[in-house]
Amino acid sequence: MALFESYERRIDKINGVLAEYSIGSVEECLDICKQKGFNPYEIVKGVQPICFENAAWAYTVGAAIAIKKDVKTASEAAEAIGIGLQAFCVPGSVADSRKVGQGHGNLGAMLLRDETKCFAFLAGHESFAAAEGAIGIANNANKARKEPLRVILNGLGKDAAQIISRINGFTYVKTKYDYYTGELTEVERIPYSKGPRAKINCYGADDVREGVAIMWHENVDISITGNSTNPTRFQHPVAGTYKKERLEAGKPYFSVASGGGTGRTLHPDNMAAGPASYGMTDTMGRMHSDAQFAGSSSVPAHVEMMGLIGMGNNPMVGATVAVAVAVDEALNH
Repeated sequence: MALFESYERRIDKINGVLAEYSIGSVEECLDICKQKGFNPYEIVKGVQPICFENAAWAYTVGAAIAIKKDVKTASEAAEAIGIGLQAFCVPGSVADSRKVGQGHGNLGAMLLRDETKCFAFLAGHESFAAAEGAIGIANNANKARKEPLRVILNGLGKDAAQIISRINGFTYVKTKYDYYTGELTEVERIPYSKGPRAKINCYGADDVREGVAIMWHENVDISITGNSTNPTRFQHPVAGTYKKERLEAGKPYFSVASGGGTGRTLHPDNMAAGPASYGMTDTMGRMHSDAQFAGSSSVPAHVEMMGLIGMGNNPMVGATVAVAVAVDEALNH
């Protein structure tokens, strides 16, 4: 039985990359990591339990490459993990042409550097995938940073935000936006746990204007848009509007667009066009993003369909950080 999904379409490219680092096989990668005292396969399964086998093995390959490169920091480990993820991209796929594996590695590296202060999961409906990604970051990123990274969820609907907060132990922050003055006020703050999860602030907005105000309120400097419920009504317009305002103010903001491509919401009729076939959500992502990922923010099968691995883009952010920190701790602490 094949080790992971679409094995035949991927393995030649993977072996070519492994040869560059004097690694004989995918299985050897797990041995290399275990010898250093950690298991990236299990870490990935812990972030999104429904991820595919190829996701767990891709991170294992990335972690082994990081060890072979003898990285000195968690951010360097994340960049090396991106090499492993990119090796798993099916040749000629959307993910391959966009260099999405590399993009995930670079995003993880940014989150592990102290220059980044606040990261937002900009989800249309406070998705569980955003929660999985946020938990992965909250539990791990600050082990490798001097200053704690603030992580927020910003989505459409106050009730949805409170439900997600209660289920996951986040802090629900209820806000009110004054459309006359343009001011945002905090009405209520309810932490649903103690510890790392409670440090994640979860906001629900009534509309785009309040969503943008929440981004300013937290001074977000990197975000990833979800691409599921109401993508054209909330997350893409919020990211685009906030980016315009940040640029006008001379402040940095790195916008990642997750989702889009064939088979996604509002796709065109011609599904056979492959990388050339993209719909409204994908187009909106192209308008504001500094980096664009491929496939769903949450559904493993859809990211796999884009040619990357079977893991939602939001949980993948958490997995990159978690595995990078594990590499750093194994090598340097």
